[in-house]
Amino acid sequence: MKVPFNRPYVTGKELGYVQEAINAGHLSGDGAFTKKCNALLQQLTQSPKALLVHSCTAALELAALLARVGPGDEVILPSYTFVSTANAFVLRGARPVFVDVRPDTLNLDERKLEAALSPATKAICVVHYAGVACEMRPILELAKARQLFVIEDAAQAIGSAYHGTPLGSLGDLGALSFHETKNIISGEGGALLVRDPELGKRAEILREKGTNRSAFFRGEVDKYTWVDVGSSYLPSEIIAAFLFAQLEDAASLNGRRLALWERYHAGLAGLEQRERLRRPIVPAGLSHNAHMYYVLLKDLATRDRVMGALKAAGLHSVFHYVPLHSSPAGRQFGRSAEPELKVTDDVSARLLRLPLWVGLPDEAQARVIELLEREA
Repeated sequence: MKVPFNRPYVTGKELGYVQEAINAGHLSGDGAFTKKCNALLQQLTQSPKALLVHSCTAALELAALLARVGPGDEVILPSYTFVSTANAFVLRGARPVFVDVRPDTLNLDERKLEAALSPATKAICVVHYAGVACEMRPILELAKARQLFVIEDAAQAIGSAYHGTPLGSLGDLGALSFHETKNIISGEGGALLVRDPELGKRAEILREKGTNRSAFFRGEVDKYTWVDVGSSYLPSEIIAAFLFAQLEDAASLNGRRLALWERYHAGLAGLEQRERLRRPIVPAGLSHNAHMYYVLLKDLATRDRVMGALKAAGLHSVFHYVPLHSSPAGRQFGRSAEPELKVTDDVSARLLRLPLWVGLPDEAQARVIELLEREA
């Protein structure tokens, strides 16, 4: 048995839509399929404006530009995240301030935000880990009181919600990912979600190399020109056509992942009861998209032993982030809000992600549970 950690899934409609885009003779960005994806994303996320970009990294960089983050500013974010979350702000000359995560959801600990604030704080960037929402209400209240931007790194969270509100649409700006490891994919790709109409207008400009080209095509100006900073953030129509097939089936794809997630969860309940591992925690009122299934094992040695046993059986499991605050670039460009980020350091050494993808065979999942029972 050879079971990868992830296997990209196709719905069967992708090639037909790609051929349709080719036949239309428009392969650069912002064609018919891009517009269809933007509209469907606005519907799925309940966002006033959604704009396809070439990656979630690009969406985060656009968010930093829209928030006017610059030299001397600080942006609060969790250390337990991917490098793109921090890089978006470092590229603008700002300093990331790393905050510890909650021991239950592994999301930014909202109780530690107040102490992390400084006169230089410009924004809070939350990360919805594993598609489970951060505790957004107090975060949004604090940001409103201090006039701070809230940026949601919802790379893993399309289809997830916080008390009924889709993730990515609660803050001022949200970033989604369609990388091949995500629930909804286009190989590479992402989207920026914008709540404020004025920010939405500027987002169009920044995304189009700093020009008002989109307004020109809508007939709002008689010619387009350079009006702001910006870069080339558009994906091609080929990417958009592939993505549209996935977005049409988003509910079905997430539902099939949830069934796999629930099978792991039920199968590992006994091990948690015997305190041999800890399963993911989803607080009441939050709905998630089963982006990943992870377990927290006893210690690093146990995790290495379990990973080795799974690998020997042909089952690929992986750990996750090396905390940013302890990385060379994190130490150079950022600072930690506390002398130690104890939860972050602890979970990063014990967390193990299990194979989860649409089409994962029942026998493979049963074998993973069996080996955890034996080795954990």
